[in-house]
Amino acid sequence: MTGEPVLEVRDLCVDYGVGKGGVRAVTDATLTLRRGEVLGLAGESGSGKSTLAYAVTRLLRAPGVITGGEVRFHGPDGVLDLLEADAATLRRIRWDQISVVFQSAMHALNPVARIDAQLTDALRAHRAQLGPAERRERAVELLRLVGIGEERLRSYPHELSGGMRQRVMIAMALALEPRVVIMDEPTTALDVVTQREILDELMQLKDRLGFAIVFITHDLSLLIELADTIAIMYAGRIVELADAQRLFHSPRHPYTLGLLNSFPALHGERVRMEGIPGAPPALTALPAGCAFHPRCPFALERCAHDVPRLTEPAEPDGAPADRSAACWLHTGGEQVPEPLARVLGSTL
Repeated sequence: MTGEPVLEVRDLCVDYGVGKGGVRAVTDATLTLRRGEVLGLAGESGSGKSTLAYAVTRLLRAPGVITGGEVRFHGPDGVLDLLEADAATLRRIRWDQISVVFQSAMHALNPVARIDAQLTDALRAHRAQLGPAERRERAVELLRLVGIGEERLRSYPHELSGGMRQRVMIAMALALEPRVVIMDEPTTALDVVTQREILDELMQLKDRLGFAIVFITHDLSLLIELADTIAIMYAGRIVELADAQRLFHSPRHPYTLGLLNSFPALHGERVRMEGIPGAPPALTALPAGCAFHPRCPFALERCAHDVPRLTEPAEPDGAPADRSAACWLHTGGEQVPEPLARVLGSTL
């Protein structure tokens, strides 16, 4: 993590509803996204990943309410707290500095508008000095960036394949060369070959243009390949935050270990897959203490009563942790199970 910060999230809390009927969907989320970095958010459905992303961009729909924290965006004009920004400022920043590829993005295109009209919409709003010919030239350039020919400019979305529609959405997100691109499960509905092609192109564009990515998915195996840093979310909390390779080879939270054990290795001996027992809790009925303890094979007595904080665990080899985890097993007074005590370089 060597680039300067472009987005800092501190103690962000999000509720759905207010009063007695409200539920806490995100609790004390703290993250830092650096320039040129891919930050992955992983977890089962309902863990709070999309809610966190939409809260950061102030795109939450009612009854979503941001109840605490700050989101600091490092833009060309200095540092701005997005939670304090007015509507005019947010309109200026969105798409220009921060863009979003929404979940089910290939269905997000306007079905009655041609591709060129949708690509140039943001250019008309944010680059008023450009004329029609210049906007069209930019639209052609954007399609070529994502591997689509100029002849598709006048197509309607239904005339494109799912992979091509996905590429168009990514092209739209990159139209104004933003500093941050938030991608909410952008390839979920695609076959694995098309998914691989799009992700390879995306990484090449990131390296060429220098933007940072928040990549949201329930597929941790995908993030291991793409991300520089990964945050694991469970029941609205970040339970582990680490460098991707360190998290893969030496997880520290039992939930992370469970996710890693839920997908097969491409090499090595065949082993029996072990899923995580049970299901994520309802936000309206979270268990006391650590929300994961009813499903955790290593749960301690205090896990049922006390909520662990995200802290830096002690490493068994004495090296700096350079990570954080929310688990009572790593407070220094417990015997840590072998799967959660591996050092970097061990194999699963």
